[in-house]
Formats: sequence, structure tokens, C-alpha cells
Amino acid sequence: MIGRIVGTLVEKSPPELLVDVGGIGYEIMASMSTIYELPAIGQSVILHTHFQVKEDAHSLYGFITKDERALFRILIKVNGIGPKMALSVLSSMSPSELILAVQESQVDSLTKIPGVGKRTAERLVVELRDKLGHAAKQDLFTERAVVVQVQTDPRQEAEAALIALGYKPQEAARAIAKLPKDESNSETLIRAALKSMLK
Repeated sequence: MIGRIVGTLVEKSPPELLVDVGGIGYEIMASMSTIYELPAIGQSVILHTHFQVKEDAHSLYGFITKDERALFRILIKVNGIGPKMALSVLSSMSPSELILAVQESQVDSLTKIPGVGKRTAERLVVELRDKLGHAAKQDLFTERAVVVQVQTDPRQEAEAALIALGYKPQEAARAIAKLPKDESNSETLIRAALKSMLK
């Protein structure tokens, strides 16, 4: 089991990362919540990881905090929720927003997450209510700040990230087009687009 990766951030192409550890490049999938907090390319990074082994693939998922990894592990235990959808949930809602949506049975809010239909949203509410409620009382999940440097065209990067999260290309393009033209930070664009699409 690979529980933690410490290395140099080489590439950042949401939702994928490449981290160099002693000359070996690890391809890691991450949520936008984690990507928001990554240092600049070329700097050292520490990621708490979840290693998944399947017959046809070995996949590594990285998280900036143990809290987010814990929430990811809770999500993938829900029937019908795989790692990709779990990352989509974590990218679309903060831990506190997810906990609130589950505790208050906000099915409509959950169905706005890419790939989550009404039946899946209802299953999330039923299966996660006790688990997330207990985690919230223990203050297991915490909010984090957004600090990251952008190296590429922010609007194209933001649009690509939305598509990778499960939105249709047309939906992603429309959401980005509605945002201020002077915004030069892709993470801010992604966050604003997700917020507008989840309303």
C-alpha cells in the first residue's frame, strides 16, 4: 500500500498530476480541492495517497490532507460510487457543503454534480448521513485555503478541468464563457464555474 508520496511536482493537468520521486514519475489523480492548494511546478509536494489495484489497472489518488483522503475513502464505499465520481464530488463541493447536503437530504444539490443522478444522490444521503454526521462532530474535515500558480492559458485549463470532471464540452465552454474575461487564474475560474453550474 502506498500511503504517502513526497517528491517534486513535475506536471499539473487537472485532474492528473505527475510527481517525481527519486527519478520515478508517479501519475496521480487528484480532486480540484487538492489541486487548488498545490505549490508551483518544480517545488516539493507531499500527498496522502490511496492506492487502488484492479485487474486491468493500478491507480494512485492523491490528497493534500488526510481529511480529504478519509472523505474519499468513505465515498467510494457507497454502492455505485467509484473513485472518479468520488473525485468529482470532492471537486464540486467542500466537505462542509457535502455534509450539509447529506444531513439535510438536499438531493437536488447533489444531482448537480457530474455523473450523480437522483437515485445515486438518494443513495448518498441514506448511506452517508450517519458516517458524515459523525465525522463532522469530530471535526474530521476542515476547509483549506486556495493558493496555486498557473502556468498555462487559464481559460483553456479551466475548461479542460471541467470536462475531466464529467461535464460535457458544451457545458464547460458555456460556463467559462460567462465568467469575467480579465480573470487570469484557472483555479478561480474552475471554482466560479462549478459554483454557477451547481446553482
